Amino acid sequence: MNVQNYHNPEDRVLVTKILAGDSAAFGVLIKNTEALIAQVVGKMINNREDRKDIAQEVYLKAYKNMRGFRFESKLSTWVASIAYNSCLNHLEKKNPLVYRDAELPDIKGDGTSSDMLDLKQRAGIVTLAIEQLPPVLKTLITLYHNEDLSYAEIQQITQLPEGTIKSYLFRARKALKENLLRQYKKEEI
Repeated sequence: MNVQNYHNPEDRVLVTKILAGDSAAFGVLIKNTEALIAQVVGKMINNREDRKDIAQEVYLKAYKNMRGFRFESKLSTWVASIAYNSCLNHLEKKNPLVYRDAELPDIKGDGTSSDMLDLKQRAGIVTLAIEQLPPVLKTLITLYHNEDLSYAEIQQITQLPEGTIKSYLFRARKALKENLLRQYKKEEI
């Protein structure tokens, strides 16, 4: 991985305060990253109690390893990387990851109120289909399409090569399309 030194003054100040023992600063870190961590953990781990435990574990690991943060990425990306790896470790203990060949259907409309309802229904169908993907594919789809993270940011979180990320995203979209077409008549989606 080609690592560039990432410089964010706010991250540096926050890390400095955390390392100095400022618990309020760590609270800011949690507040700033909790939605992203919830996305990562929520997409990879099905059991609610396990999700809570892993989220706590993520922040404990982040706190314990804060001195190891090298500002090679955003602080939020580093914490998300801890979350991703914690989820992988949890899943590997439970069972091996299985990848299904996994394109999101285009959801378009003209803006009418009935069309907007149709869009919401379609989005719900797609969301349910995404939930059926293997954890890693589900997470990659979420990070890329919901969190709008770049391939480079996803690479920093997952430690997967960019080509692998692109390939997995393609597989995930393909699986979604095939599963949706199998479940619904083409005109219904």
